[in-house]
Amino acid sequence: MLKTRLISMLLLIPITILMVFLLPIVSFSIVVSIICLISAWEWGKMHHFSDYAHRMWICAIFGLLCITMIIVIKKIYLYFNNWHIFWYIFGNISIVWWVLAFILILSYPDSAIFWKKSNVLRFFFGILTILPFFWGILTLRQFHHINDSTIGAWCLLYIVILIWINDSSAYLIGKTLGRRKLLESVSPKKTWEGFIGGILISTGISWLFSKYMPITVINPSLIFIYSIIAIIASIIGDLTESMFKREAGIKDSGSLIPGHGGMLDRIDSLFAAVPIFVYLILLSLY
Repeated sequence: MLKTRLISMLLLIPITILMVFLLPIVSFSIVVSIICLISAWEWGKMHHFSDYAHRMWICAIFGLLCITMIIVIKKIYLYFNNWHIFWYIFGNISIVWWVLAFILILSYPDSAIFWKKSNVLRFFFGILTILPFFWGILTLRQFHHINDSTIGAWCLLYIVILIWINDSSAYLIGKTLGRRKLLESVSPKKTWEGFIGGILISTGISWLFSKYMPITVINPSLIFIYSIIAIIASIIGDLTESMFKREAGIKDSGSLIPGHGGMLDRIDSLFAAVPIFVYLILLSLY
């Protein structure tokens, strides 16, 4: 299991690098849309939407929303000089959702009383989880500065790999040294040792990147601070999916990625980290 997980991670990193830097924006948007549609399908499965027809409807709605977002992003870039104001509103919505998710985690299983029997709420939670991630990925990938045309691509690659390093470090340290449970009611296998170890290692990576980063228009100290915030947000994203899986009585959201499970299992941390990181980056530039 551990060997398979590491092999999958080593394969995903170069694929991500190629996607971020080599794919044209249209192709990149299509790939990210497919990732989000797979996530939406697994979300439906995880929340016991009754049959394939219901899950197909969920995917259709998410697909329509993704297409709408691509068109909106393109129009904003072409016709508006203050496009970042729209992201400011969208970013705040994302922050409110993850604060709420954190409250749901801390109060679980009591909090499940309010949402476990509501298909509308669970579907709405899916929208708040997946779509800000989609918007953040595309916004950051297209972003460029007059003094640095690659800033968006570098920031995107950095935050994705940083969060994956945090996830893998927490998993490895927790598996080998973990003794004290972090939130047993939400995720019985997560430990304080893994939590602290992951944060320490990813913080070290953040410090190195902020010191030697190939980005010239953002203060290195800000990058470091934003990275720490994104790491903490990623843990909330991971625990949120764990809470939903726990309530659904399943171990993994799927079996797409060997050693990791489904798409949601691999990118659950990024759902929270990416939109918040993008939001902070844009705030620092405008």
